[in-house]
Amino acid sequence: MKTDVLIIGSGLAGLYTALHIDEKLSVLFVTKESMDESSSWLAQGGIAAAVSKDDTPEYHVEDTMTAGAGLCDEQAVRVLAAEGPDEIRRLVDMRVPFDLDEEGDLAITREGGHTRKRVVHAGGDATGRETVRVLMKLALDRPNVSFLGNCYVTGLLIGNGAVCGAAALIDGKTATISVRFTVLATGGLGQIYGRTTNPSVSTGDGFALALQAGAALRDMEFVQFHPTGLYDPGRGGNAFLITEAMRGEGAVLRNRAGERFTEELAPRDVVSRAIVSELARTGEKCVYLDTGGIPAERFRQRFPNIYAECGKRGVDAGRIPVSPVQHYQVGGVRVDLYAQTTVPGLYAVGEVSCTGVHGANRLASNSMLECLVFGRRAAEALNRGQGTADSGQRAENNGNQEQLSTLNCQLSTVNSQLSIRAVCDAHAGVVRTVSGLSKGLEKIDAILSALPESSGRDWLETRNMALSARAVLSAALARRESAGTHYIEKDGVLHV
Repeated sequence: MKTDVLIIGSGLAGLYTALHIDEKLSVLFVTKESMDESSSWLAQGGIAAAVSKDDTPEYHVEDTMTAGAGLCDEQAVRVLAAEGPDEIRRLVDMRVPFDLDEEGDLAITREGGHTRKRVVHAGGDATGRETVRVLMKLALDRPNVSFLGNCYVTGLLIGNGAVCGAAALIDGKTATISVRFTVLATGGLGQIYGRTTNPSVSTGDGFALALQAGAALRDMEFVQFHPTGLYDPGRGGNAFLITEAMRGEGAVLRNRAGERFTEELAPRDVVSRAIVSELARTGEKCVYLDTGGIPAERFRQRFPNIYAECGKRGVDAGRIPVSPVQHYQVGGVRVDLYAQTTVPGLYAVGEVSCTGVHGANRLASNSMLECLVFGRRAAEALNRGQGTADSGQRAENNGNQEQLSTLNCQLSTVNSQLSIRAVCDAHAGVVRTVSGLSKGLEKIDAILSALPESSGRDWLETRNMALSARAVLSAALARRESAGTHYIEKDGVLHV
């Protein structure tokens, strides 16, 4: 197989990149399952941009830098904030069905960490689904774009020092794809934790692919936990998100006794630690989101999916049980302002990438905006032919992927994945200790060394989960001081 641009992953970042690539270039999307399996599809809150009359990109910069604990790349943040409003206008022109207010203007709300109302949304609490649905249709209509599902990329191929192709399993059969450019748009690594809002496909594949190709990672210690995942222990690891926008609309957090214990619109890391502290104090498993401050009709109109999900699960929508849940990988594959990694021919966009805009903690609803701004910028670089592999270099599988098919996996991947999750839950959660991180790293190394080589997707995902977990733990161990989502407990007391 051969294409000019290979995009691995089918979420917002990859779609938006494709829609800005010159139609003279052929684009192949590959996804290991279906096109609607992504964190983008599940995104509820909205897209943050300075589009209201009392807002400016400078205010957006200030809020982003504050939430990121001062560790953001200021140049990248300024690009994000300055170009954000134009991206919203482009989406409007593409007919993304954003919600409107009574005057027919964009309905804008406020979320945690924002000092202004600047979050636009669609379908109430279905912004990701509505946006991806429209962009997917537009991409499918482009003559230069094709899609291939059930295609699992097992490795990136290198020629003359650049990524020039990919090895893949397509419906279980090995294949090689020759490319000029490769774009990682694979999302996060939520499946390395016991509870996550990420879909089941988020097994850290992009981070592992980048590492194996020699690309640098950045800020992997910063893993964001959303304060309000629906607490429903009978539903397994995939947690239903209760969007932060509910707190922006007037919902408050209370303990079992009905007492408020935190500032609900503080940055996510602050609220998550406050909840963890309250649970440690009371011995409870969850706190409660009191939605009584949101009029009933407004609740049903603004948050239809959450309202329906509560009804489906028999949960009182007026008092929703919640607890912190893994939500977003802040760090990722190091990229520049045009999404180029440290390896020629390889780009990364969306959650798998690290532009530096989030610093130590992502500001609410900046993730979808990052997909847009840097997805478009990636396309601009691709159109200019920046960072291309040698056009005369043909991708050939060097045998490493082929030999995997001759080996049998003797270790249960299910047990290995459970072990990885247990390690990350215990040692790389909301609150960490140096000794715990050291123990966790030792356990992950033991899991990796015990994994015999094989070729099946289950084994490959297990390996990628372990490699991603190792990247998080080793980066966290290297940063001995607390910052944003990375909180080191030193004296046995959690400070919130």
